[in-house]
Amino acid sequence: MSRPLYQLKAEFFKTLGHPVRIRVLELLSQREHAVAEMLPEVGVEPAHLSQQLAVLRRANLVVTRKEGSTVYYSLTSPHVAELLKVARTILSGVLASQAGLLADLQTAAAESKPSS
Repeated sequence: MSRPLYQLKAEFFKTLGHPVRIRVLELLSQREHAVAEMLPEVGVEPAHLSQQLAVLRRANLVVTRKEGSTVYYSLTSPHVAELLKVARTILSGVLASQAGLLADLQTAAAESKPSS
């Protein structure tokens, strides 16, 4: 029996639910990268990056290409990059509305202060 689509989506988003994986996908949204290129950008130990890349490979979000002893990673689909852009747009809107709310609260607090 197949699992419902909402369960598959939840598993997909769980895969994305790690900062290192998101950073890797952002880098790969720009272009193909070798593991050695990603290490300083991601800022984790090689073994940890390797673990996270394996998770992304198992989820079929990234593919590898080997050239000599160098392994290059790339996205399996440009839709992954689009998803990250949409997430950025959503977060920008949320943060903008929170900033507006904060400004309103600060204005209200300043107006309610007794003058000296």
